[in-house]
Amino acid sequence: LWPKYFGREAIPADRTTAIKQMIDVLSLKHTTPDSFQAAIEQQIPTLITFIQNKNLIYIDPSKPLVVRKEPAYMAGVAGASINAPGPYDKNGNTYYNVGSLAGWAKDKAESYLREYNHYILQILNIHEAIPGHYTQLVYANRSPSIIKSILGNNAMIEGWAVYTERMMLENGYDGDNGVNSTNASPEMWLMYYKWNLRSTCNTILDYSVHTKEMTKDEAIKLLVNEAFQQQAEAEGKWKRVTVTQVQLCCYFTGYTEIYDFREQMKDKLSDKFNLKQFHEDFLSYGSAPVKFIKQLMLS
Repeated sequence: LWPKYFGREAIPADRTTAIKQMIDVLSLKHTTPDSFQAAIEQQIPTLITFIQNKNLIYIDPSKPLVVRKEPAYMAGVAGASINAPGPYDKNGNTYYNVGSLAGWAKDKAESYLREYNHYILQILNIHEAIPGHYTQLVYANRSPSIIKSILGNNAMIEGWAVYTERMMLENGYDGDNGVNSTNASPEMWLMYYKWNLRSTCNTILDYSVHTKEMTKDEAIKLLVNEAFQQQAEAEGKWKRVTVTQVQLCCYFTGYTEIYDFREQMKDKLSDKFNLKQFHEDFLSYGSAPVKFIKQLMLS
């Protein structure tokens, strides 16, 4: 990517500095504060069409997904989230809650939008909506086990959403070409790895804050200098880790379990492995812990 964006300018000898400069340039491509929610809404049909074209998983068109402004009572913990109907309201709306940037200082809004730039905003939509949380929770409501639907395992739920981010790029999803893409661009992969680093840092942060007395300055330094996050994102994550516990560990643990299990199944089934079938079988057991889904699928 370096010569494409920096021409003949020498790459910094320090690898972290070079990565940060490249990410900073790509992060300039983003929507506006007033168009943030609209940009999310416009991307959803593209994700659905791509999944259908690639035959990755069945998306039920009868289950409504509504993108809405995050309710005020939910604000302050996560910038985006999903509210899915439970097993006793299977046909209710699933709400994709989007945080508002109204009233933000210009520099804070710009920092936030650089974090959720053109590429990462699409990865966020994969995670929160399709084929991430929205899709998984629709399948969970179809499970015959009410227990598994109601008492969901957070590592499985978050792990699935993180798994789908990489899975989509492995199958060619690209931030610029959308439904017509066959290979994810280097820009998309770089931003994905930055985003995926967030899951790893979530675990480090959660453990360090709650068991090792990590300070706010240490946390911000980790997130900004070593994980390439924008200041606004790092500040928000510090607030989140101080009002939650354990939840931030779920992303990494669940993702690694699911990804490793998929690779195990690919090795076991060889040319008989079918990705769509794996996804639908895996989700058919509801929001159960991954270790139990593995037992059921291997039995």
